[in-house]
Amino acid sequence: MPIVLMLSIPLAIAQSREELSPEELVRKVTADVLEAIRKDKDLQAGDREKAIALAEQKVLPLIDFRAMTRTAAGRIWRDATPAQRDRLTDEFRAMLVRTYAKAIDVYRGQTMRVLPVRMPPDAREVTVRNQYLSPGKAPLPIDYRMTKVGEGWKIVDIVVDGISLALTYRTEFDEEARRSGIDGVIARLSEKNAAR
Repeated sequence: MPIVLMLSIPLAIAQSREELSPEELVRKVTADVLEAIRKDKDLQAGDREKAIALAEQKVLPLIDFRAMTRTAAGRIWRDATPAQRDRLTDEFRAMLVRTYAKAIDVYRGQTMRVLPVRMPPDAREVTVRNQYLSPGKAPLPIDYRMTKVGEGWKIVDIVVDGISLALTYRTEFDEEARRSGIDGVIARLSEKNAAR
């Protein structure tokens, strides 16, 4: 699964002064990310430090991790204190950074097709639908659910082949919360992050 491509959509938007439509944003950023990977042999070889640096600088600022964590946490979010919410968000973010860093080496010449987006001019939420194309394989649908925040757009969920990235973790979080509470969920995420 091209997780690197899923998470790489937001490249360079944080530095952009102009407001792009969600479709333009996805199209531009994806082209930039694919080009950066093509040009960097270390990234292609799975250099973890470079992948983390790329994620921290270019990708992660455009993902609304608090909204994504709130979706993943579900009912336990309501019961969490503000400090627990902050820690849960930090650990969830760290987990996605690890995922991004590990996924760089699966890039093998994929391309992407952004499907046209129809939305009213005053839309605050939109889904940008894409197909990732790999030679000899069926197109993989990846959708970016985005919300308008201030003057720009943030990704609040990534849906791969119909499966929400945020909701994928909800069952795991619920089970851990039943066993050991919200602090147990945070501790479990922290252990996983430290182990990798």
